[in-house]
Amino acid sequence: MNKTPFLTKEKAEEIAAKYGTPYHVYDEDGIRKNAKAVKEAFSWNKGFKEYFAVKATPNPFILKLFLEQGFGCDCSSMAELKMAYAAGFSGEDIMFSSNDTPAEEYEYAAKIGAIINFDDITMLPYYLENIGEFPETVSCRYNPGGTFSISNDIMDNPGDSKYGMTGEQMKEAFRILKSHGVRHFGIHAFLASNTVTDDYYPTLAGQLFELAAELKKECGTDISFINLSGGVGIPYEPGVEPNHIDRIGEGVKQEYEKILVPAGMGDAKIYSEMGRFMAGPYGALVTRAIHEKHIYKEYIGVDACAANLMRPAIYGAYHHITVLGKEGEPEDHIYDVTGSLCENNDKFAIDRHLPRIDMGDLLYIHDTGAHGFAMGYNYNGRLWSPEVMLHKDGTFSLIRRAQTLADYFATFDCFEEFRNMDKV
Repeated sequence: MNKTPFLTKEKAEEIAAKYGTPYHVYDEDGIRKNAKAVKEAFSWNKGFKEYFAVKATPNPFILKLFLEQGFGCDCSSMAELKMAYAAGFSGEDIMFSSNDTPAEEYEYAAKIGAIINFDDITMLPYYLENIGEFPETVSCRYNPGGTFSISNDIMDNPGDSKYGMTGEQMKEAFRILKSHGVRHFGIHAFLASNTVTDDYYPTLAGQLFELAAELKKECGTDISFINLSGGVGIPYEPGVEPNHIDRIGEGVKQEYEKILVPAGMGDAKIYSEMGRFMAGPYGALVTRAIHEKHIYKEYIGVDACAANLMRPAIYGAYHHITVLGKEGEPEDHIYDVTGSLCENNDKFAIDRHLPRIDMGDLLYIHDTGAHGFAMGYNYNGRLWSPEVMLHKDGTFSLIRRAQTLADYFATFDCFEEFRNMDKV
């Protein structure tokens, strides 16, 4: 798979002239087309719903794109719950999948009618003590333990994961919930991250469908939905074959018909929470080359840093880089592309083959539409960049303004000398 920017150098410069650099930019048309493809892939299941993971791209303008597609939101904190509600989501269009959850967050989730997905069995008495009666519909998160592998390649290690309940705990939890008036149940699991294989969802679905049939038989509960959560990934590196959502949907359908239909559960709804797959390829970080350094290596310094995109610094994650306007030139220079933080891991690329970079060039860092801006922070007093939406007709709009020094110092308002820092 080739990596092609969804905006030209001219358009990138036009945005930069208005909002400065660096900035995160999103492709509205790409997001909409991908959402429609997901709906089509699971159209065989009448109750299918994608619950977009707010943690991936917490911006109400993007959430509203998914609301228009009939999708829901997956939330994990008070801020995410309130953002989803303000964006127009309510009731069972919100899935609250949290862990180590404060009582006030459960209380708010219950107030707006969200589906609560309990991560641990100890949270059931905690909920009863602090909130009161359970809702009629409740979900529980499952952890099978051990390792999760496909074709002998270990994708993740559930046994080391802090999320979910054991199989026996799931049975006990369902019995407790049923005894307290819960009528409709959901099953949720998250076993792997960023899998680039069409086999992941069908394999996971098979495990969850088997569990659902067992829970119905042993606990006598109505399993109204199975939530496959996230984990369907994107190819960050060029040349990697992407996931095919139509094949994934067909694979889940085959498991559904093999396991759930014979168990008398052919009305169970399928849910998903594919934040990265839904938005990742449709966002980019655009930054300008502002310094070059020639010592033991060749360095290009840009005006973005790990505070704008943390993944390369903390994971060593690969993000492809295009030098806008030089797409056809030979990649005959080797650079480390760095930011300005006082940390040596503040590098977007190490020993990367790129065209010659001149000062003032715009670098387009691919695939930041999920877990990009969302993981930003203020180390070294670096400020959050603006977010911009590129529309199908070529126009663009600001969907989050840049953070200012006044914003940064606002929480020091208990000190008189900080109240007017924006005027200093």
